[in-house]
Amino acid sequence: MKLLIQVWNLAGRPSGKYLAATMGLWLPKLEQHGELDEKRLTDHTRTQLLKVSGATIDRMLKPTRDGATLVGLSGTKPGPLLRNSIQVRKAGDEHEQAPGFVEADLVLHCGATLAGEFAHSLTVTDVFTGWPENMAIKNGAHRWLIEAMTQLEQRLPFPLVGLDTDNGGEFINHALIKWAGDRDLFFTRSRPYKSNDNAHVEQKNGDVVRRHAFHYRYDTIVEQELLNELYGLVRVRLNLFTATTKAIGWRSNKHGKKTRVYDTPQTPDQRVINSGVLTAAKTQELATLFEETNPALLTRKITATQTRHIILAAAKTDTITNSVSRAKIGEARDHLSRAP
Repeated sequence: MKLLIQVWNLAGRPSGKYLAATMGLWLPKLEQHGELDEKRLTDHTRTQLLKVSGATIDRMLKPTRDGATLVGLSGTKPGPLLRNSIQVRKAGDEHEQAPGFVEADLVLHCGATLAGEFAHSLTVTDVFTGWPENMAIKNGAHRWLIEAMTQLEQRLPFPLVGLDTDNGGEFINHALIKWAGDRDLFFTRSRPYKSNDNAHVEQKNGDVVRRHAFHYRYDTIVEQELLNELYGLVRVRLNLFTATTKAIGWRSNKHGKKTRVYDTPQTPDQRVINSGVLTAAKTQELATLFEETNPALLTRKITATQTRHIILAAAKTDTITNSVSRAKIGEARDHLSRAP
């Protein structure tokens, strides 16, 4: 049990299903770098860890899970200018058959209020492999978004061939459409108010951005740089050591209801390599990164960076939240006092 909790913490606290799928990656790496208690890690406990099911892991770890979550704000505003000229892509459309087509979205680090200027996190997720990339930008202006998209394009281990976004004005604009056109990218958009159309990136908004960067307000250059330092660490753990599943079709259950069919959990790195699109140089680059990475040290660095986030932003965010709450209470009282 103690070994399981230790591996789970070092792996970033994934669900039992995904921890079971990557136990064969984590356990040898942690042993290699001397991260586990040798007295507890016997042949018997090693076999148990490698064979334990995802459901059993979830049941055993239930008392240790953190259940508290915060709710963020959405600052997406429709960009109707060019919307009718961009093809709509819907949930349930044909699945991508190769890496390179990505979904993109922005997450706001505004805390409890949209007033003023604050950092945004750009999330880009490859639909076929689940490979995520993130970058914090100063605000939602087109120049910062395009600069970040250019850098994330260079980070991807495979060529970018298509882009899908929501209907926000930060994406549906002449600047980004020209950027995509210059690269001959296939540009699509989701339907308004249909978040399932961007399900791959919407899931990463919560699992990557909010889970690692929290719901604090980040409105300084130092905080933006710290966010990007965090994302540089998180991308390695997520892409090389964290398994995901991929929807591959539909089936009908015994009651005739259609349900999703998912494949075997794999890391994005494994999916990219199995796709066969990587160059020899990129394949070697990923193999070298995997071999040289101590995932336990990676997790400790992520935790240390998150602690710096808390020191910088927690008190400030609480102050703003309390101020906004008092203002709302005052508005409600004024409204009641004017009521007949």
